Amino acid sequence: MKNLKKIAAVLLAATMAVSMVGCGNGGSAKGGDASGMKIAMITDYGDITDQSFNQTTYEACKAFADANQGAEFTYYKPEGDSTAERVAMIDKAVADGYDVLVMPGFAFGEAIKETADMYPDVKFVALDVSEYDFEGDDSDFNNSYKDNVFSAVYQEELPGYMAGYAAVKLGYTKLGFLGGMAVPAVIRYGYGFVQGADAAAAEDNVDVEINYAYGNQFYGDADITAAMDTWYAGGTEVVFACGGGIFTSAGEAAAKVQGHVIGVDVDQKATIDGSDYGYDGMTVTSAEKGLTATVNTLLNAIRDGKWSDYAGKIENLGLVSDTDMSANYVGLAPSTSWGDGFTEDDYKALVAKMVKGEIKVSNDSEAPEPTATKAKVNFQGNIK
Repeated sequence: MKNLKKIAAVLLAATMAVSMVGCGNGGSAKGGDASGMKIAMITDYGDITDQSFNQTTYEACKAFADANQGAEFTYYKPEGDSTAERVAMIDKAVADGYDVLVMPGFAFGEAIKETADMYPDVKFVALDVSEYDFEGDDSDFNNSYKDNVFSAVYQEELPGYMAGYAAVKLGYTKLGFLGGMAVPAVIRYGYGFVQGADAAAAEDNVDVEINYAYGNQFYGDADITAAMDTWYAGGTEVVFACGGGIFTSAGEAAAKVQGHVIGVDVDQKATIDGSDYGYDGMTVTSAEKGLTATVNTLLNAIRDGKWSDYAGKIENLGLVSDTDMSANYVGLAPSTSWGDGFTEDDYKALVAKMVKGEIKVSNDSEAPEPTATKAKVNFQGNIK
């Protein structure tokens, strides 16, 4: 039985290059004998066609099952967005004989908390479910966290840095960061974005301005779209929209002036460019979390009898390879609009410097607002 407070202390002391044990498995769904593995993916509340966490997780699990002899795979979709309905799907999956459950997103915190100790022989693999998502204000949960749970969280400041650096290198000098709520993960994305843009501005000796605000919610609306209209009308060229569905407000405003957007968490090009307001090329890049690499690492480990390397842990994942981008747990989307100022080779060189420690990115989310040396940051707090 692990204590989440102790785990959190370890994470805070970790370096920027924290990686998972056996991280070399992360790049692909390697084939092997997976006889007896019964894998169920449970969606949070969306469907497996959401072009986001659910779809990416589903496709990674299915690819593993297809590549590995003897593995069985299915998925379950809760009937609604509630802990009770997610718990019902966990109960059903276990009743159907599935003993490896893969669950993407913070919404699973309470459901896992309620069921982990009920099913000690089931392996719970959680993606992007933090200590707070599990524990909330309930310190007693520390005493019930079981060795049958693993959760991956991600070093958001790293892909945030990459996105800001890439934007400036691609010629954008008037940037925006629109966060959802000012929670640590969103703050790390934003502060990383500022650090990357600032570094590129200093390297190229160009003037860069960054509008920075939070919507104070994880969805777009008329008020936030109006704020984005003001940004784009004032010269903002590209906005990093970071937080659930808040990208809709950035996209709607960008469409009016043929502006641009940067996506978050997964490759959002198809979602944003293909929307009612979108156009091909609206999405410059997306700052991604490597859900596929995480799923592959954990399922390969379970198949190979190495679950004990992960059980009872929350691990803070980042960069692990300076040559294989698919093995990393954070990065830029393959659909990035590379250009002369920032090519795919330039991206790989940037990653290599970060892996080797030549570029260090602060993960401090305690500062009240982001700071920069070369770039000018216009911090606006909460829009709402």
